Amino acid sequence: MFHTRKDTQNQMEFVSIENLIPQDHLLRKVDQYIDFTFILEKVRPYYSEDNGRPSLDPLVLFKMMFIGYFYGIRSERQLEKEIQMNIAYR
Repeated sequence: MFHTRKDTQNQMEFVSIENLIPQDHLLRKVDQYIDFTFILEKVRPYYSEDNGRPSLDPLVLFKMMFIGYFYGIRSERQLEKEIQMNIAYR
């Protein structure tokens, strides 16, 4: 039977990101075994508390570079695109 998209009803479904990523994914293991909180203390002297625009989270920036290293993504622009598209990187 021939159907077009306008004949179907749009439905929404709420999905948890946690359920979309396999439990044995490499990045889950990294997150489980490495505590990245030490980075915040290492970079604190380089950020101003009361001057300028709010910064991006240095922990997020570090993890982005980590993902680039793991998956061989050399370009920061390409890395940003990959992180936007791949739900596991989030």
